[in-house]
Amino acid sequence: MNTTYKYKDKTYTHIYPLSEALGQEGIFIPLSISEEALAELNVSVTHEEEPLEVIKQRKIAELKYQRDKAEVEPIIYQGYSFDYDDKARDRINAAIIALSLQGEDASIDWTTADNQDVKVTASDLRGIIAQVALRSDKLHTAYRKAKEKVETAITKAEVENVVLEV
Repeated sequence: MNTTYKYKDKTYTHIYPLSEALGQEGIFIPLSISEEALAELNVSVTHEEEPLEVIKQRKIAELKYQRDKAEVEPIIYQGYSFDYDDKARDRINAAIIALSLQGEDASIDWTTADNQDVKVTASDLRGIIAQVALRSDKLHTAYRKAKEKVETAITKAEVENVVLEV
């Protein structure tokens, strides 16, 4: 909801510039002043609904944020939880290369997301990446469906009720 303040034929979209204008006239107001107190100062306050398109854009950005955040959460592979943020991805890829050069049976100790030490092979690390790819596909599919619901919504309530269903 957008609030506007009108004082002496000038419109203000925020309380701070209004308080500065009133301050120039020697009227000092707290930024948390009530609408009733503003009315006594001949300030009219108007509340307008946000345009549906703005609400939709904000919801789509929220859904995208949720999807992106879920993509880097730890991933479960063979009963262990593995980190998968940017740094972890770099380490996994470097370890795959190093282990591949050492031979198929080569392994290293790996610290999981919940601080357990586990031996992993290049094949295990590729399996983690495969799990992430499956999760990513589900997240992107869920995001596209949710985005479509937002885009076709005709009320604010419909937009607000859309959730990322993975």
